[in-house]
Amino acid sequence: MRFRPQGGGGGGGGGGGGGQQRRPDRAANDARADAVGEKISGSETVYERNRYQKEIERAENVAAGLPPEGAPVEEPATEQGDHKQRREFREPHLDTPAEVQEQESFQPVEVPEQPKNFVEAIKSAANKVIKRVQRMIKPVKKIHKEVIINAEALETRVAVLEEGRLEEFTIERTTEERLVGSIFKGKIRNLEDGLKAAFVDIGFEKNAFLHYWDIVPTGFDSGVEIVERENKKRGPEKPRITQKDIPRVYPPGSEIIVQVTKGPIGTKGPRVTTNLVLPGRYLVLLPNSDKSGISRKIENQEERQRLKKILRSLTIPEGMGVIMRTVGEGQQARYFVRDLALLLEEWNQIQERIKKQPAATCVFQEPDLIERTVRDFLTEEVERIVIDRPQAYDRMREMISKISQRSMVKVKLYTDHQPIFDRFNITRQLESTFTRQVHLKSGGHLVIDETEALVAIDVNTGRHKGGKDQEQTIFKVNMEAAEEICRQLRLRNMGGLIVLDFIDMKSRRDQQSVYGRMRDGLRRDKAKTHILPISQLGLMEMTRQRHSESVRAAVYDDCPYCKGRGKVKSAITMSVEIQRKLSEILKKRSRDESDFQLRIVVHPTVLDRLKTEDEKLIVEMEKRYFGKLLFRPDNALHAEQFKIYNVATNEELASSN
Repeated sequence: MRFRPQGGGGGGGGGGGGGQQRRPDRAANDARADAVGEKISGSETVYERNRYQKEIERAENVAAGLPPEGAPVEEPATEQGDHKQRREFREPHLDTPAEVQEQESFQPVEVPEQPKNFVEAIKSAANKVIKRVQRMIKPVKKIHKEVIINAEALETRVAVLEEGRLEEFTIERTTEERLVGSIFKGKIRNLEDGLKAAFVDIGFEKNAFLHYWDIVPTGFDSGVEIVERENKKRGPEKPRITQKDIPRVYPPGSEIIVQVTKGPIGTKGPRVTTNLVLPGRYLVLLPNSDKSGISRKIENQEERQRLKKILRSLTIPEGMGVIMRTVGEGQQARYFVRDLALLLEEWNQIQERIKKQPAATCVFQEPDLIERTVRDFLTEEVERIVIDRPQAYDRMREMISKISQRSMVKVKLYTDHQPIFDRFNITRQLESTFTRQVHLKSGGHLVIDETEALVAIDVNTGRHKGGKDQEQTIFKVNMEAAEEICRQLRLRNMGGLIVLDFIDMKSRRDQQSVYGRMRDGLRRDKAKTHILPISQLGLMEMTRQRHSESVRAAVYDDCPYCKGRGKVKSAITMSVEIQRKLSEILKKRSRDESDFQLRIVVHPTVLDRLKTEDEKLIVEMEKRYFGKLLFRPDNALHAEQFKIYNVATNEELASSN
């Protein structure tokens, strides 16, 4: 009998094992590239983040004046005393109180109906009767799913509720320009062969960064299956553009049509690509690619075959392609035909603007949050969409009428005096979105630390309820944590590299069950994710594609006191620094001066320390250097600030940075 170790071995185990061993590495590298970059907001993954992502990032960093590997990332801060000892099992944390609440059966919030005309009233009554009869004949357990929209002057917030539980949350400021996903008519300013990149003027202060690999046409990624169209005209193939051809095809001063894939961050300008995509309700139009495909998230094979047949029957212009989105599952052919017609009409309008408008102007702007909500969330599962602004309500009904007249009844106008997010119990649920600690039903809790490129999530047992079997208790907490982690990733919109520290499990079967729960929970995530099983260190690693900045980054600025560290220097640390600076000043002065006095202005908490524990040290310093030290409190000063003045001349001799 021949035995080959699982996952491939080292030396001469044959070519087959080696080929299998390389696949996970490549998949992990591709996933890492996906997490670091950004995709177009509101659309599914279309183009693969290719093998040259590392090279593109190095060039982008050099162009922005940063080190080739990018700015160093600070490690997440950890609270003192929060360390866990690694044993066979982790000790339960008894210092965290349990937060256990009994779940009652969900009752949807009542929204008063708007007055209808006679025809609408008859249609509404008929639909209610039909639904009641259907439920009597064939009872179906249905999840109450609804979309709540809070539209205000400065920002729009969208929440998706399932059985009253917040599952997805999006926020958009109306004052900020929607850059990612927009299409520009740009002009190439210069080419940098060393970086293999072009800098494109799209009308902003900083030129956009266009890497050569984003100019060369790319294929689909692993999330899309290519579908060959039968009626596709097979003409002479266009000559393939390579990196060597780019300086000839796109010399400085030439115009180029690009789409923004990543907004400006820090010293970096926007990042753009020539691989344009135009997302619709059920389809994604590819104006510059003649390939078509279908999302692999649609898993039912019979449904995939039906959709492939519909795709082949679509009349797609020569040189263009489409991708069937996941939301198209179960839809009739006429919906795809209508969606394709709307996308082609929109593309024709973009082409007209490209012809008429000068260079460095926007020819297509990414739709706002309300329009994207209609495009992405209006599915059969959604029972209603409740919005609290009449103008937005009318606009939404007008948009839905173009898609489905039947779905217009789902849109409700909220007119109550109580804020809509308070009425639907969303405000209280959002509080956990901004806290470092998230409690679980079983009494355990998550600790989430978010940095610029890395997210660390720690699972603790806390106070679990009941259960004599420790192994079973740990497994239960980990399973519940896996489900909550998937939800928190969506709510907080966290991206990049994510490390999950589950409670240690001895059983390999339990580890696989937690891994399976994580995979199932991430399937509903619109962002592309890649997850690895629990490692030998007990950690689970994953990546999540970064569509846009996280909710935390959008809502909060770094604290002006601690500069985002989450810590300030202690009073004893400040006392040491002040004494060190005083010694430096007193040592430099001439000995023949008489009555040398210094006035030190500090924060009151630091002054308390100097007047009590460190009083003897201050007196000794005065005697040693023949000076007099006068301390004054100032509440306006930062806890880490101090100022030292010469009393005779009132000259400022030193201050903290």
